[in-house]
Amino acid sequence: MTSARVFAFRILQHIERTGAPADETTNRMVATAHVEPRDRGLTVELVYGVLRHRGTLDWRLDLVSDRRMERLPLPIRTALRLGAYQLLYLERIPASAAVNESVALAKTVRGRDWSGFVNAILRTLQREPVAPWPDPTTNPVNAYAVRYACPQWLVERWIARFGTADAERLCQATVTIPPLTLRVNTLRSTREALQAQLLKAGVDSHPTSVSPIGLILKKQGAITDLPLFYEGSFYVEDEAAQLVPPLLDAQPGERILDACAAPGGKATHLAAIMQNRGEIIALDQSAARLHLLADNCRRLGISIIASVQMDAARLNGPVSSRHSVLLKPFDRILLDAPCSGFGVLRRHPEAKWHKHEALLTQQQARQLAILIHVSRLLRPGGIIVYSTCSTEIEENEQVIERFCSDHLDFSREAVMPWLPIPGRSLVNPSGDLSTMLSPQSHSMDGFFAARLRKAG
Repeated sequence: MTSARVFAFRILQHIERTGAPADETTNRMVATAHVEPRDRGLTVELVYGVLRHRGTLDWRLDLVSDRRMERLPLPIRTALRLGAYQLLYLERIPASAAVNESVALAKTVRGRDWSGFVNAILRTLQREPVAPWPDPTTNPVNAYAVRYACPQWLVERWIARFGTADAERLCQATVTIPPLTLRVNTLRSTREALQAQLLKAGVDSHPTSVSPIGLILKKQGAITDLPLFYEGSFYVEDEAAQLVPPLLDAQPGERILDACAAPGGKATHLAAIMQNRGEIIALDQSAARLHLLADNCRRLGISIIASVQMDAARLNGPVSSRHSVLLKPFDRILLDAPCSGFGVLRRHPEAKWHKHEALLTQQQARQLAILIHVSRLLRPGGIIVYSTCSTEIEENEQVIERFCSDHLDFSREAVMPWLPIPGRSLVNPSGDLSTMLSPQSHSMDGFFAARLRKAG
């Protein structure tokens, strides 16, 4: 067996057993196992490909098997999905290799009987690689769930909210490979200069459609291996995320709170906007992620960010002496709230299978509590920007509406004046930023952001 398939097999099983994030799990297990560079690319391709298309793979395997995938042992499901993904989606992989390696995996973990079963199923799939898709005119929920590997409850929800055409575009976007997008570190470069430097290094790119400081690479690659990365010329960040910090309109010399900051994409963007003058307090409950933020600050040449390890949800009481840095009111607060992540499913495809609709109500309660807590730290006349990487109304508009109805000293402000002209089509009727995960929104992730002003 090749190392890539063995590592992908182990990673996929760990993700399904634990619900752990695919990116953190893959990076950690690849680094710990010292995976050879030649195997890393295929390992990542297999892990994300299986997660991205899992529902479709299970449907195709169920068509050629007398045993439903959901009833099979996890190691056998994983071996079958790996084999099926290679057979159906990776033309460069010989069919014999796809089948034989999966059979060998099954034999190693479950013995000869199960390896024979895996062999029979994958050989049948190899002979019958094409099957008619379910008819969307008779049952669009099932059709989109199968074709785009989305949970049926999520498809039902999107059809009810957006109609069948837009729901299909959203579902389709979850199985697309997202572009690799960079944010220029304006403390060290300009977009034009960075684009020229990248081209000189053999990396072609084009400007983002809306963000004035973004570049989209024309090919995926190990961009973080470039000297330009270590020199702090850019930060890897989706275009939608780049639109959020400017909504705060932070000024040099001001005191800013980033309430859920790590690993620092928006905090470092704010520091650049402020010309590295002022004070940014970066709050996060994860020590490991705050270490990443510190690494990013060093790389990007940023000195005004101070981190505090604390859960923003616990800001409901008096601030302790250990966190005295929070005692002085803030001029502006960014709350990029923890959320379902349904706007970034193409980047985190495992979330399709680990999250459920009830989570939206649970998250809303937490998001509202954090917003209430941080609002007490804002000076009169100050600004809060609340954002999520979710497309769902419970985590976005409803949080803002509930907060404003109970806090009459806050008013909602339209975000349009702080958006580049090409981005003004992304403003919803309430005046908030609301990108949708579809080609119609410039191929951005799904993000929401609202701007609130405190009276005074």
